[in-house]
Amino acid sequence: MEAYMSPKVFMQAEIANAFMRKHKLTAKDFLILDKKHNILQFIEKGYEPFHLMGNKGILKELEFVFRRHRCQTSRSAPA
Repeated sequence: MEAYMSPKVFMQAEIANAFMRKHKLTAKDFLILDKKHNILQFIEKGYEPFHLMGNKGILKELEFVFRRHRCQTSRSAPA
């Protein structure tokens, strides 16, 4: 029997992994950012428009939000 993963959870996992690769973050670093900026909640709430955008489009949207709020995403960025 296969385990079921909801489409929203699948998208959160896919985007989180892509975000971590792009910004060279560890899972721990990502979780710290998520706790501070609610990244996974943002993806969940935006699921309806996001599921039509593809991963690159969603990452661009996250980048835009981070720039707009002047959030640091890279491990080497100043705190």
